[in-house]
Amino acid sequence: MLLRAYASGIFPMADSADAADVFWVEPRRRGVLPLGDFHLSKSLAKVLKTERFTLTVDRDFAAVLAGCAEPVPGRSDTWINPLIAEAYRALHARGQAHSVEAWTDDGTLAGGLYGVRLGGAFFGESMFTRVRDASKCALAALVARLRVGGFTLLDTQFLTDHLARFGAREISARAYRSQLAAALGASADFFALDAAGLPPPTLPAATVAGPVSGKRIVQLLTQIS
Repeated sequence: MLLRAYASGIFPMADSADAADVFWVEPRRRGVLPLGDFHLSKSLAKVLKTERFTLTVDRDFAAVLAGCAEPVPGRSDTWINPLIAEAYRALHARGQAHSVEAWTDDGTLAGGLYGVRLGGAFFGESMFTRVRDASKCALAALVARLRVGGFTLLDTQFLTDHLARFGAREISARAYRSQLAAALGASADFFALDAAGLPPPTLPAATVAGPVSGKRIVQLLTQIS
């Protein structure tokens, strides 16, 4: 049901963490981050090159989901209720939902993001950070992965000032549906970035990718720009 909703251009939300149900959202104006227009600032490139964080994929999806549901300054509640959390954990078990993690040297989860993939589309759901620049590095790692994998759409759902700094923009619902249809018909590989020297995964849910070095991410983002 959830994948059909994404394919139709809608996604679930809840009024609060304690809400007993969910509702479906279809914004009139949609946030997207064109993969070819990702803005990698000099400061973020510097952070990535210093390897401040170890960047992985699917190492701890549950922890990233929990981190995204945590209260933050300016937002005391979350739209991720138990029904939504359960649905995304199920998608992750099927290999359709993925997390990108940023870890400190001592193995602490500093930040990350998660989302859903379908065809050549990736639907970014939420991100969080506990250490400065952690979620930014995770986003850069995601964009590099999607570019290499042949994805054509990174859906951010809504446009925020934070995402706009990376090149995100707002498009009409009609334009979004057109981009979505094209992306759903595309062939993409979320793990293409890890293909060199690694055996193919036998079970999508068991796949843990990375780590991918920050230097390589910067190289990929600047080469493909």
